[in-house]
Amino acid sequence: MSGRRRRKHTNYARARARKRRRSSSRRLALRIGFLLLALVAAWAAAGVWFVQHPRRWLERRFAGWPAFVTAPLAAIGNPVGDLTDALGLTGHDAVYEYDEPAPDGAVAFAGVPRRTGAPCPADIQVLDRGEFIVGWSPKLKHPVWVAYHVPAVAPFEAGERPNFRKDKAVASSPAAGAYDRSGYDRGHMAPNYAVATRFGAAAQDLTFLMTNIAPQSRALNRGVWRDLEHRIAELWTARYGEIWVIVGALSRGHETLSGTEIDVPEQFYQVVVAQEGLDIRAFAVLIDQTVPWGAWPTRYLITIDELEELTGLDFLPDLPEFIQSPLESELPSRLWPVRRLDIFKQLFLHLH
Repeated sequence: MSGRRRRKHTNYARARARKRRRSSSRRLALRIGFLLLALVAAWAAAGVWFVQHPRRWLERRFAGWPAFVTAPLAAIGNPVGDLTDALGLTGHDAVYEYDEPAPDGAVAFAGVPRRTGAPCPADIQVLDRGEFIVGWSPKLKHPVWVAYHVPAVAPFEAGERPNFRKDKAVASSPAAGAYDRSGYDRGHMAPNYAVATRFGAAAQDLTFLMTNIAPQSRALNRGVWRDLEHRIAELWTARYGEIWVIVGALSRGHETLSGTEIDVPEQFYQVVVAQEGLDIRAFAVLIDQTVPWGAWPTRYLITIDELEELTGLDFLPDLPEFIQSPLESELPSRLWPVRRLDIFKQLFLHLH
């Protein structure tokens, strides 16, 4: 073989060897990539399984299992589970059939809460604000409960926020500046945004009366509480139609705002109800004042029955017992799904 042919043959052999090495490297990279994807998928599946357990089960696991196990599971399980729940792929709701149509336009779905005993104060004064109703406690100087509704159609823009002001019709109402330098936000019970976009500026203005306000930590008011308010106003009304909500505060008298007689609640709750066709769905959450920033609302689900025991209130009192009993005793494992086209809106709401 001539030198020229030999060099050509050698170059060809080298090129083939390089091609085989590149092909082998690609196959190895693909295998590693698929392995990593499989590991992430397994981690996500385990995380979703972990976080969808009831709150007390999770509390025991966080207390008993090492943090290097629980922290990664929660870190991926919360965001992935929130997404798969919203798509309806995981979790379950408390849903029961009821042959009565929803009370279209009514402020309360099945009556406002009724006191059954302590710790609910006995001095509740009911304040009718048209599109929301306040159960006000002169002793605590904040609402014990507030009932409001959110129709699906939002015909108004949310205008400029009014100023907070004392409710001159209620002698025990705090002044607007009572919360200044307290470390607590003036937390809306009937929400500014939902009321403004459904009922206009006059109704919005009423939400800034101090009789609609309770002391909330900043992480609660600007985090998980805001997240729930926006899911109600923006996402679930689009999927299920009109939504009925009861929000409120659970107090044990351990703290007041400095220099005032305003009670600082230890926990806040929401009871959310919708009717799709003849299916009633409902859930309740109970959230501590000390909730961290970026908390996921699903982690605070509680049965309505348990919430009634803790608050001394009867929720949905006008529902017949045959539907009230199973609906209020079941613990959902997720918040409600949303429309597929609203998935990215849900992610945006939580991130902001």
